Amino acid sequence: MKLVIVKRKGMTVQQGYSYRRVIILSVVLLGMAQTLWAEPIRKGWVIPVQVPYEAPPKGQDLPAESVPQNTKPLTDGEVQRAEALLPLLEGAQEFWAMGEFVHLGEPSVPVLVKGLTMPGPRIRYNVIETISMLKAASAVPALIAAAKEPNEIPRVREHALRVAVRLDAAKVVGAIEVMATDPNSSIRKAAAFEARYVREKPVVPVLIGMIADEERFVALSAVQSLWILTRHESEFHDWETSTKQDRQEWATEWLEWWNSQKDSFEMLDPKRPARAR
Repeated sequence: MKLVIVKRKGMTVQQGYSYRRVIILSVVLLGMAQTLWAEPIRKGWVIPVQVPYEAPPKGQDLPAESVPQNTKPLTDGEVQRAEALLPLLEGAQEFWAMGEFVHLGEPSVPVLVKGLTMPGPRIRYNVIETISMLKAASAVPALIAAAKEPNEIPRVREHALRVAVRLDAAKVVGAIEVMATDPNSSIRKAAAFEARYVREKPVVPVLIGMIADEERFVALSAVQSLWILTRHESEFHDWETSTKQDRQEWATEWLEWWNSQKDSFEMLDPKRPARAR
C-alpha cells in the first residue's frame, strides 16, 4: 500500500508531522481490525459464568464417639471375640481391632491386659494405647507391672508408666521408685519426668536422689519436677554445665531442705498459689 500525503498550504511543519502520525495510526488499527474479523470463532471456548452460592446447612455438633461404649459384662461370645482380636493389634488391622476393644468397653480390660505378655512389642504398645483410649483405671495395676518389668523394651515401659500416671497417679509411686534406679538412662528420665504429675510426698525423696544421676539430662528433669511439685526456690546453679560432683552437693542442699519441711509440707494443687515459706 502506498501512502500519499498532501501537505496543505499554510500548514506548519509541526502540524504536518502530527497529521502524518494520525494517518499512520489509523492504517495500523484498520489492519489489526481486519485480522481480528478474519479469525473464525473457535469451538470449545470457556465462558465464565457466575453461579449463585448457597452456604451448606449448619449441622449439629455430634459427640466424638457416635457409638457408646459397652458397660455390661461381656458374654462368653464377646470374650471369645475379644481374645481373637488380640493378635490383630499388630498389622494392617490394628486400628480396627483397637476400635473394637473401645466398643466393647472397660469390661474387656481383663482380656485386653493379656496382650501385655504376648510376643511382639507392637501388640503390647497398642494394648497400652487402647487402655488409654478406654480411660480404664482398672488396668493400672497391669500397666505398673509392665512399667517395672526389666526385660520389657524401654518404649513400652515408658508408655505404660505415662498412661498409668494419667489414669491413677497415686498408685504409680512404686513404679517410679523402681524405674529411678534402672540401668537404662531413658527409663530413669521417664521416671523423673512423669513424677511431676504424681502429687504424692514419697516421690520427693526419690527425685532428690536422682539429682546426682550420672546423666545430666536425667538430673535436670528430676530437679524440674521438684520445682513443679514443691515450688521450693532453691539456690541458683548452672545445671547445664554441671558435673556429677556438683549435682551431689546440690542434692544434699535439697535433702536438708526436705528434712526440715517434710513433716509440715503439703502437696498443693497446681492451680492454687503457693504460700510463702
